[in-house]
Amino acid sequence: MSDQTTVAVLGYGTMGAGIAQVCAQAGLETVVVEAAAEPLAAGQQRLEAFLAEGVRRGKVSEAEREATLGRIRRTTDLGDCAGAGVAIEAVVEDLAVKRALLGRLGDVLSADALVATNTSALSVTELARAYARPERVGGLHFFNPAPLMQLVEVVVAVDTSEETAAALSAFAERIGKQPVTTKDRPGFLVNRLLMPYLNQALQAYDDGIASARDVDLAVELGLGYPMGPLTLLDLIGLDNHEHATLAAYEQTKDPDFAPPPLLSRMVAAGRLGRKTGRGLRVGVES
Repeated sequence: MSDQTTVAVLGYGTMGAGIAQVCAQAGLETVVVEAAAEPLAAGQQRLEAFLAEGVRRGKVSEAEREATLGRIRRTTDLGDCAGAGVAIEAVVEDLAVKRALLGRLGDVLSADALVATNTSALSVTELARAYARPERVGGLHFFNPAPLMQLVEVVVAVDTSEETAAALSAFAERIGKQPVTTKDRPGFLVNRLLMPYLNQALQAYDDGIASARDVDLAVELGLGYPMGPLTLLDLIGLDNHEHATLAAYEQTKDPDFAPPPLLSRMVAAGRLGRKTGRGLRVGVES
């Protein structure tokens, strides 16, 4: 029998660290699994820095920070997930890597455990097939940064049972998030709407319709969006957007999802946005 107060987070990158923080802050014992000690240490450093910034801004108390850190246990042994009531996969966006991990996880977790993937671009249905009990698998798509963004998409795959979908929604609410339920389609809901919009904005800029600054200002002031599309692309990472659009395009052949030529050129040049210090609006306010 699984323990519904214990969560396993598989992967301690940017999203994994954020998800682990959210779960631990909600009072759940959280086991984080990574392949090696180095990414475990890097993830912990990332999480601690985020909490420290929360304390500095007065959003997190010192007592809450200490309690959150005290609920997180790090390991490189997948077997330490045994007994967890919920397991959230948040490793690299690679189908083969995720499927291999989910296949191994089926031998570790109890039959009643919930399994979720945080993928933003891959088919949850295809991932679930690698798990021993695909009816217990669905998507929990968090948004970055996970501790701040309220939305979580609950993705219902072909084999996801109604019980599992309801339980995943309840879990999202338990950790303080607002769930929306969506079918397993390319881009789910948010990215299905977002990707064509970002592609159109990037193409408009490349066509010389307006400067990068004015494209963003037009959207911010004309449409009331909190952030312009080109600044948002820098924040997301142009490589991440390229990966997501390519995955959606390959599944649908919908030209709205096809990455614009400028996107591929920027990625090839290493201009990935904020994480590299060079992108569409980073360093060059044109």
